[in-house]
Amino acid sequence: MSETQKTKEAQYQVIVEAAKERGVERFGLRSSESWYEDPKHLVFRLSRYKFVAKMLQGRRHVLEVGCGDAFGIRIVQAEVENLTAIDFDPVFIQDVNDRMVERWHFDARVHDMLDGPVPGSFDAVYSLDVLEHIEPKDERVFLENSFGNLEKNGCAVIGVPSLESQVYASPQSKEGHINCKTGPELKALLQNYFHNVFMFSMNDEVVHTGFHKMAHYNFAVCAGLR
Repeated sequence: MSETQKTKEAQYQVIVEAAKERGVERFGLRSSESWYEDPKHLVFRLSRYKFVAKMLQGRRHVLEVGCGDAFGIRIVQAEVENLTAIDFDPVFIQDVNDRMVERWHFDARVHDMLDGPVPGSFDAVYSLDVLEHIEPKDERVFLENSFGNLEKNGCAVIGVPSLESQVYASPQSKEGHINCKTGPELKALLQNYFHNVFMFSMNDEVVHTGFHKMAHYNFAVCAGLR
């Protein structure tokens, strides 16, 4: 970037100066691929993070289970006090930590939820696009450990693609989606762990309370730990 580069409107010069001072932010591994292959999917993913952020607003210590490249985490960070993120893949966690900046620092670590709960105490847990990758025989262990260190008055948000959406999924998605569920199936599963499970449908970037069979994505907001 040229040292003499000036914007035509003075109020935008701060953008140029910021880029000179700290560089330009980078996408994560997954978000970069989405931006290249099908940009609208990045909008869908970030919309899911916004929904989580609004549901968990004001929480003290939040855990994300299966963060991937964690590109949307800042949206949640802006609404909560502290955030810890885990993923079982060291490649993603290395990418996350390589891109970490001081202003938006959070604890990102390698952890396989099938091995046990994440050490610490959390008043909220969320997981997006993870449960559908867990073998059905392992889902109970995965969820028990995900909620294992959740405080008594804690809550959870779980988001997964709907079973009905899979006829439209790409071959790459289908390869990893081994445990998709209908809305009622997801609710019934989570009721084993919470007294209250509130279901929402999602189509593209819009979250609503519409008919679950027409939803591309299901959200469960859970409270009242059993």
